[in-house]
Formats: sequence, structure tokens, C-alpha cells
Amino acid sequence: MAVESNDCRKSLAVVLPSFEPDYKIDSVIRELVQNEFETIIVVDDGSESKYQKHFLKASNYPQVVVLHHDVNRGKGRALKTAFQYVLQNFPEMKGVITIDGDGQHLTKDILACGNEMLKEKDKVILGCRDFSLPNVPPRSVAGNRFTSNAFRVLFGIHLSDTQTGLRAIPREYLDKFCSIPGERFEYETNMLLQMHRSGIAFCENSIETVYDPEDYSSHYNAVKDSWKVGKVMLKFMLTGSGAKYVFSSLVSLAADYLIYFLLLNALGMKGEAVYHLIATFLSSILNFTINKIWVFEKKGQLLRELISYYCICVPRTAISTLSSSFVISAIKTANPGLAVLVRVIVDGVLFVASYYLQKKWVFKKK
Repeated sequence: MAVESNDCRKSLAVVLPSFEPDYKIDSVIRELVQNEFETIIVVDDGSESKYQKHFLKASNYPQVVVLHHDVNRGKGRALKTAFQYVLQNFPEMKGVITIDGDGQHLTKDILACGNEMLKEKDKVILGCRDFSLPNVPPRSVAGNRFTSNAFRVLFGIHLSDTQTGLRAIPREYLDKFCSIPGERFEYETNMLLQMHRSGIAFCENSIETVYDPEDYSSHYNAVKDSWKVGKVMLKFMLTGSGAKYVFSSLVSLAADYLIYFLLLNALGMKGEAVYHLIATFLSSILNFTINKIWVFEKKGQLLRELISYYCICVPRTAISTLSSSFVISAIKTANPGLAVLVRVIVDGVLFVASYYLQKKWVFKKK
């Protein structure tokens, strides 16, 4: 069967990073060749000599190029190596499709994602699995739920499968993706975050969820790699407007707590809730001014933004005040320092939600 130029089998390179593979990679590559994919880039990420038979078998196919790392450098680095190779050696390629070598990605799904990318042209296509199925390993469910919920709450990114290795990426983004930080599993998370920051559009394609509970192997370490992913998300928050927002919030909170503490010391604990409100209102004026002028750099629309800001600020203050007062009453403290500590804990919980709402609603960009 002839492969047309607008078919992903001809115009997209399949990228398969691999570290110490088993027999499944042989069948994955064989199926790709049998289904007439014309360019397949396999990256051996520093596998030991006993695993080289799989890469040797792959290199026997004329459609396959095998690249080697002398030592294990991580999945992120392997993907970047392949991206750079495609950019330098295949100028006619319209992009790549990244897959895993463990058989989780079926050929029909690889084809579907690749052809969808050719239709969309400027979008990254993500092949997303269904983690509600009973055959999915618990560590995969837990890891995906953690990152999916964090993406939604912290960044407003709605993804059902943040860990998918099946991604169809247009050529125009490959150079940018080569400069994204991250060498191991955390790289794929960072890729999604940087896409969001850069305004690179994406869409999800549902794919079949394939796991063999009798023979499930992965180089993904649930604790170690989840920690790395968490650090990536924290670092992302603390760059750009996120870093400015943290500084703005610290300055405003310092003013808030200082006013609160001075009122408590001067007038006593009897009016604690009122002093809380006074301190919060005065610090909110400071916070709004800093956020508008410096953090989100918005001009004009003062009245609309002020109203929107206090639509967030008032409920947040009410929750903070009532929660703090309840805890202070429950522990029966008369210590101003401890009262301030209670507020710090409560306000910390409300911090992230406030940033998201201000960025997406109050000071939103056109």
C-alpha cells in the first residue's frame, strides 16, 4: 500500500527513547515497520552490553536509525537527542511522534495522533489513557492523579493524562523543546508547563490503555521521580509572574501581620477578629497596587479590576478570619505570636488559589 505525503507514516519521524529494553521493544519496532512508518529514531540511553541485541536488531531495518548515549542520561535527554537529530538530518519532516518501547502505545493510536497533528498543524497532540480502568498499576494511577490535580489547581491546565509518552509534536516546536530544562522523567512534565507558558496549543486524543499486570516493567520510580516532578512545578511557579506574585504576597503579608500584631499589643485580644479585618483590608490595598503595576503589568480598567479583586479578597478574608478565630478560640491562646502563626498557616492554604484567580480573571491578558 502506498503511503501518501499527508500521512504521518511518511512525514513524521517516530522517536523511541529506550534504556535497558526487554523483548517488547522488538515487537514495537517490527509493527511500526510493518505498518510502513518510514523514519524511526531509536535512542539507546546508555544500556549495558547485554541489551545491545535489541538495538542491533532494530538497526537492521532500513527505516530505523539507532542513536547511542555512552552512559544513561535520562529520558528527557534521549528525547532531546532525537529532536536535534531530526532537525539536523531530516529537513522534510513535519514533526515527530514520541512513543514508549514497552508496548503501551498501539500502532493504531500512534497513527491517529500523528494524523491528527497533521490536520491541526500548530497543535501538540497528546495520546491520553483512561486511568480509571482496573488493570492500571496503582503507582501509575497515583502519579497521574497527583500531577493532573496539581496542573489543574496550580496552573489551570486541564489534562487527563500528564504522563503520557505518546505525543505528536510539530517541527516548529522541536528547537524550543530542546532547550527545556530536565534530563529524566521530569522533562515531560516541564514540556507541558512550558507549552502552557508559551501559548503552544494542545489537544488530547483518547488512546487504548494497555498494561500487563503479569509483566509490567518501568524505569519510573514513583517516589524519586514524583519528587522531581514536584520540584519542576515549584520552580515553574517561582519564575515569571509567579516569582513576582510570591514577593508581592510576602510584602503584603508582612504589612498585614505587622498591623495585626501592633493592634493586638496595643488594644488586647478582645477585638482580635476586628483587628484581623482592619489589617487585612489595609494590606489588600497595598497588594492590589503592587500586583496591578508590577506583577501582572496591567494598565487601565482600574474599576473592573478593583471590583474583581475584592470579589476574591472578601471571601478569602472571611475564610481566613473565621478559620483563624475558630482555631484561636479552640486552643484558648492569649499569645499574640501564636495567633499570628495560626493565620500564617491558614493564609498559606489560600495563597495558591488566589494567585490562579488573579492571573486568570482579575488581571487577565487579552
